[in-house]
Amino acid sequence: MIKSDFSQTVPEHLGAVHFVGIGGAGMSGIAHLFVTAGLPVTGSDIRATETVEALQARGVRVSIGHSAENILGVDTLIVTGAIAEDNPEYLAARASGLPIVHRAQALAWLIRKHRVVAVAGAHGKTTSTAMIVTALLELGGDPSFVNGGVIRSLGVSAASGGSDVFVVEADESDGSFLLYGTAISLITNVDPDHLDHYGSEEAFEEAFATFARGASERVVISSDDPRAVAVTARLADRTVTTFGQHSDADVRLHSVVSAEAVAFSIAYGGADYSTTLRVAGLHNAVNAAGAFGVLVALGYEPQAALDAIAHFEGTERRFELRGEVRGVRVYDDFAHHPTEIRAALSGARGVVGGGRLIPIFQPHLYSRTRQMAAEFAETFESLADHTVIVPIYGARQDPEPGVTGELISERFTDSSKVAYFTEWSDAAEYAASIAHPGDFVIPMGGGDIYRIIPQLLAALEAIPASVPRPPETD
Repeated sequence: MIKSDFSQTVPEHLGAVHFVGIGGAGMSGIAHLFVTAGLPVTGSDIRATETVEALQARGVRVSIGHSAENILGVDTLIVTGAIAEDNPEYLAARASGLPIVHRAQALAWLIRKHRVVAVAGAHGKTTSTAMIVTALLELGGDPSFVNGGVIRSLGVSAASGGSDVFVVEADESDGSFLLYGTAISLITNVDPDHLDHYGSEEAFEEAFATFARGASERVVISSDDPRAVAVTARLADRTVTTFGQHSDADVRLHSVVSAEAVAFSIAYGGADYSTTLRVAGLHNAVNAAGAFGVLVALGYEPQAALDAIAHFEGTERRFELRGEVRGVRVYDDFAHHPTEIRAALSGARGVVGGGRLIPIFQPHLYSRTRQMAAEFAETFESLADHTVIVPIYGARQDPEPGVTGELISERFTDSSKVAYFTEWSDAAEYAASIAHPGDFVIPMGGGDIYRIIPQLLAALEAIPASVPRPPETD
């Protein structure tokens, strides 16, 4: 994979742009915005997907497969660090001297004249961004936005609006979140991650401090996450709003009741404000508190802001119900870090009632699996009833010898609560065979594990109703 390079000078006029991997969640949203801005857009990807088809419906020529011929007539190539060094379009652009611009630079170019709200954090940023966007629309605002996931009520991950506010999910994985000229920054947490890029937890934390110091108007930051608190201590010259359950938080979350929907109150400015969301889980209440902090910083009245957040219906791949067969519900979830998994499973536990939780986990990145195998195992073993592990989704990383999903399964203290499969079909059939009516089966991970869902639903359908389910294990 190529190393993200932000040293390339971005041309003032990009001309005809070509996106390598245009079907990706981040790339597709930016591509849509470039189309709206009137730039000629083309792209390529390895497969045709609904995302690709949506771009094609807007007149974008998308080539399936990568070839040097795809960039004929192109003025600027837009890439991510996930493409291979031998990608023929990348090599052809280098050979011809075309500007090669990282997607984050392209987004920074696009939003450079707006009042930017940037949302960062190791997890929670996609949901928090979606909450802010949903609320702004409910409040009569007309923001532009780019999110890392599709906002369920809108059916899109990005759109151009008529106001000067531009809300972006800011990616910390390669440091690209430092490129944006930010007015208001929201930091959901500074839970150490992406240490393959940063090298140390201290460097990761310092990057967030730099991101926060770049906010010209206000920093909204967690009061509960220890490293976020450490970042806050470095922001004496910035206007800061803290949020969370800590007693000293400026936006203090309290009286949380989490069932199928989470209800809570917020203490802010000497008054209490209450609402009930349409989604479950304490983590969503915390995300809502951060979004609330941003909205009041933008000038909205507190209760109106909270009422607007309550219209949020979720984002795709965040505890998204994908089907139900014989009383077994199948959910899709993007969680791929131990903290995210803990939040997702805790939220699911509040909804499943007497049923069991059976995640099918696809580890994301070889480095993260190697570094956090024990933490993954402890999280799943303590919160799930039975866990199925499948092979690693490497994304931008090449395989590491000896690093497989078994690193996680081998660290369970009770081996009867976990199973590892190298083939998805086997994993789907096994999960279906152990699921009881009332259980939740949750394919989980940041890669393409959602593609197992048709196999899983088919496997559940194939079990005859007369076949008794296996008994529950202690």
